[in-house]
Amino acid sequence: MNYRALGRTGWKISEVSFGAWAIGADWGDVSDADAMAALHKAVDSGINFLDTSDTYGNGRSERLIARLKKERSGEEIVVATKMGRKLPKQVVEGYSAANLAGWVEESLRNLNTDCLDLVQLHCPPTDAYYHPEIFGALDGLVKAGKIRFYGVSVERVEEALKAIEYENVQTVQIIFNCFRQRPAELFFEQAKKRQVGILARVPLASGMLTGKLTKQSQFAADDHRNFNRHGESFDMGETFSGVDYDVALEAVKELRALLPEGMTMPQMALRWILMFDAVSCAIPGGKKPEQVADNARASDLPALSDAVMEGVRRVYDAKVRELVHQRW
Repeated sequence: MNYRALGRTGWKISEVSFGAWAIGADWGDVSDADAMAALHKAVDSGINFLDTSDTYGNGRSERLIARLKKERSGEEIVVATKMGRKLPKQVVEGYSAANLAGWVEESLRNLNTDCLDLVQLHCPPTDAYYHPEIFGALDGLVKAGKIRFYGVSVERVEEALKAIEYENVQTVQIIFNCFRQRPAELFFEQAKKRQVGILARVPLASGMLTGKLTKQSQFAADDHRNFNRHGESFDMGETFSGVDYDVALEAVKELRALLPEGMTMPQMALRWILMFDAVSCAIPGGKKPEQVADNARASDLPALSDAVMEGVRRVYDAKVRELVHQRW
């Protein structure tokens, strides 16, 4: 496992990290035993950065991570959590100082700690980035010793660019993968100038870039890949990166032809992300230990060739660009 600087935090984090959405909720049933086995395999594989949210299973994901930290008390593990999606409606007024403080207290309890490593606003409405008092409230929580650092998780490049105008925003979490390439055009350059850490989320496009899905694939009723394909519950860009399912399958078929010898499809997709030095880490999820281990090994694989990188770009331009590029 290789490690990269996380912005200005001073932390060196595993460039393949662990997204804990799948062990919390919205990806079908995952038992506590399976979730803990996946978490332990992550640490065994050199992963030292875990990303979660207070809404993943209404705190379940955070509580599982607290259990992991207790069971692996000798390991240095950085935990990033997110907050704000508990609001009944996403409005700027919901991001009040009182609500922010309340959400932090709840995550402190769930994670069984007295200070949160990294707190991220969880895809708030775009207008929130034009309200400096929200970021002032987060500064207050840092001064109070409740959180060490804070950042944002965004849906759109526009939001990412606005967020990093705030000097204490340390990280930006954004969808970046073979199907969502726009962040690399302008945002990465600006983030590097400000030494802002970039967390590449949805790196496998909800499992599509694993190459394992087919037209016959079935998803559980409580799996967002079943109930959110058109944005019925949250931004549709979170599900298959906003790409039509059948189109995505066609694109994956073409990507498979680019697969270097000795790599799995998920590893190629993750290795593609790691070719961008602005990225601090990719944060794939994993419900099974073998998935986690396979993802982690992507860090140790050779760089992708120029031919492969150009091939991925061609597939994006031909199949995907018009569906997503200007939307997010």
